[in-house]
Amino acid sequence: MDRTHTYCNGFRDFAVFREGTISILPDGLSDTGAEAHALAALRSVFHAHIDMNPVAMRDGNIVVQYNHDVATVVLKELVDDHWAEIQTRHLDARATDEVLITGAGPNVFDDQGNAALFGRCYMFMDAVDPQVIRIERKSAS
Repeated sequence: MDRTHTYCNGFRDFAVFREGTISILPDGLSDTGAEAHALAALRSVFHAHIDMNPVAMRDGNIVVQYNHDVATVVLKELVDDHWAEIQTRHLDARATDEVLITGAGPNVFDDQGNAALFGRCYMFMDAVDPQVIRIERKSAS
């Protein structure tokens, strides 16, 4: 989760789910409040139209942002390790009958889009069985 601290410049608290999804937290929450907030945020993402915004980071990773300050960090190393399967099965990462509109057209994805869909699968796994495993506190005030 060092990368998430870096991406937040150390100024935000966040909750980490079992499969790596994160929920950025408002300041001042207790651990119990932080967990409740994170669970509610993930539930809100999962039970609505799932808008996702993949952002390429300078280190080669991708942060997939969703509504409600929920995100997935997609590690370049993990993508590289599974690239052949990602390329051939990326459309399997869509929800049933889902059509995602990209700049290239419906359900047409570039490499970043394919990697983002792969990362979104981890968010889906966390949403189906949500378990906050850690609360990370900001390092700067």
